[in-house]
Amino acid sequence: MGMEKILNRAADNIRILSASMVEKAKSGHPGGAMGGADYINVLYSQFLNFDPDDMTWANRDRFFLDPGHMSPMLYSMLSLIGTYSMEDLKNFRQWGSVTPGHPEVDFKRGVENTSGPLGQGHAMAVGAAIAERFLVARFGEWMAHKTYAFISDGGIQEEISQGAGRIAGTLGLSNLIMFYDANEVQLSTRVNEVTCEDTAAKYQAWGWNVITINGNNADEIIKALQAANAEKERPTLIIGKTLMGKGAIGANGEDFSDKVSTHGQPLTGAGASIEKTIENLGGDPQNPFTIFPEVAEFYAKVLDEKRTYAKAKKAEQAAWEKANPELAAKLHKFLSGKAPEIDYKAIQHKANIATRAASADVLVALAQQVENMIVSSADLSNSDKTDGFIKGGARNLVKGDFSGAFFQAGVAELTMAVICNGIALHGGIFVACGTFFVFSDYMKPAVRLAALMEVPVKYVWSHDAFRVGEDGPTHQPIEHEAQLRLMEKLENHSGKMSLLALRPADAAETSVAWKMAMENTSTPTALILSRQNITDLPGTDRYDEALQAEKGAYVVCKTGENPDIVLVASGSEVSTLVEGAKLLQERKGITSQIVSVISEGLFRHQEQAYQEQVIPANKPKYGLTAGLSVTLEGLVGCNGRIHGVNHFGYSAPAKVLDEKFGFTGECVFNEVCEMLEK
Repeated sequence: MGMEKILNRAADNIRILSASMVEKAKSGHPGGAMGGADYINVLYSQFLNFDPDDMTWANRDRFFLDPGHMSPMLYSMLSLIGTYSMEDLKNFRQWGSVTPGHPEVDFKRGVENTSGPLGQGHAMAVGAAIAERFLVARFGEWMAHKTYAFISDGGIQEEISQGAGRIAGTLGLSNLIMFYDANEVQLSTRVNEVTCEDTAAKYQAWGWNVITINGNNADEIIKALQAANAEKERPTLIIGKTLMGKGAIGANGEDFSDKVSTHGQPLTGAGASIEKTIENLGGDPQNPFTIFPEVAEFYAKVLDEKRTYAKAKKAEQAAWEKANPELAAKLHKFLSGKAPEIDYKAIQHKANIATRAASADVLVALAQQVENMIVSSADLSNSDKTDGFIKGGARNLVKGDFSGAFFQAGVAELTMAVICNGIALHGGIFVACGTFFVFSDYMKPAVRLAALMEVPVKYVWSHDAFRVGEDGPTHQPIEHEAQLRLMEKLENHSGKMSLLALRPADAAETSVAWKMAMENTSTPTALILSRQNITDLPGTDRYDEALQAEKGAYVVCKTGENPDIVLVASGSEVSTLVEGAKLLQERKGITSQIVSVISEGLFRHQEQAYQEQVIPANKPKYGLTAGLSVTLEGLVGCNGRIHGVNHFGYSAPAKVLDEKFGFTGECVFNEVCEMLEK
């Protein structure tokens, strides 16, 4: 059988498997998978480099699927290379299966990313492409590999595609090749009903190489991928005009392709015949879950070729390692993912500074001591103070020179966060990104996927409260910490807190927070930092005392052996409690136990005896939070009192807002007295 015939036969095999999976599950999206089968088949058989016996090989090419609803296409393709069984495909979308409705990252089976919310998958690919260039700049072109992305009409329409397209073009990511499955059909409309843009012109304007082809023609796909692989200056977009539901027919042979109805339901739900469709594609309706013998034979040869390629590349690496032992040791250290050993105590801070400034001090040290780290900011590096990384010596990543380590994302918070997910997924690099806390709203979809994928991205969110002041309510986060604390209560699939949220109370706690963030290599971490200066908490050796924050909460100080009340807060409010406690003791002889809770989630994972020691159940409790009162409800309980901010902020200087909103030692004094007198 000639190459064209076997490629078409294998693509039809993918179409049959995809349609049958959806039909058996009585749920899913067959149309796009049937249309995209030709491209993914050519890509995997002719271009994508990987080791079938070592699917986590660091220098493999990556394939990032953006439209997660096209998972039947991906699973079917991966069944041809042996990472999924027919039984796995039959259990599509069922409890306990490895074939969920939308793909979830599974490197060993060949799934590089979790996708579902459209637009994020291809932006992760941009991150992986950046990571590859970063590593190549440090170790050499011998480890170069490609990143392939697959996007649909919906992903092109999602706003994140603008950020991803702009950034990839600006950075000249010629190692990024994206296929746009342009079938002109989406879930409830035809594409021309919702957009009339010239997609090719748009990507060309961003600096992409654009090739338009018949996306169901194997020969055209091969030529386009050859041209894309030869491109040295620009990322490539291959626009493939494909046929939604290619091969789908009705009981009487009527054509069911190119229909909105075949997008998001089983073919029979759209009125087509699954039996006739399978016959039309050359399969047996009585035994649809099978790999054709000739296709199995073809892919056996393909996999042997992949093994030969990988063996040669690994031999090349071995020779390089032998000639460059120090670099080789560094590379293995990078790829291990182990947290760097940093003397965080040695990092010096000025007295009584904002925690964003203390974070900058830590970032200076990280820039000097962690060679495999990328830090990014959404055009706010000099305000969220991620520019500490630049002051530590990290230059910007720019087109043609990826020896730098700072990624200037521009004003694109969601895109930046998703790209950082892609960098983390690629592996070998620590990654952090920053903006104002209020703009974490833009990033929530990426944070959620980072939590689901269990990737250790670090978020640096400054300007953590209404003390942004004059900027007014649009810039003053109120409900944001409460949202993050919910993420701490949400378990990931490994049974751990899905996200670690840290709001340090002074400079020493900020050093500890960064220590915790860097050592957390299994989930994302958020650092929530102040704009305004904070009075350092009392203590004789603040760093060593702040290390207690590694348990989520600790007693900062007591004003008596058997305190009358427990005062609870996080961040800048802890120092306000210290002021209030002093007044309570001086004026009324009321003694206090002041507790800093950098992470409620982490605190609740400690032994019950420790929790009781820090926040005794039988003591009255007063909580102070610059966010919603509900933020502290789980710590203070229903019999305590919480002073929070349960309304939007106002435009005024920070100190004025502190007075107006009651965030002063005097207010703490008055409210505690009132509470205890009742």
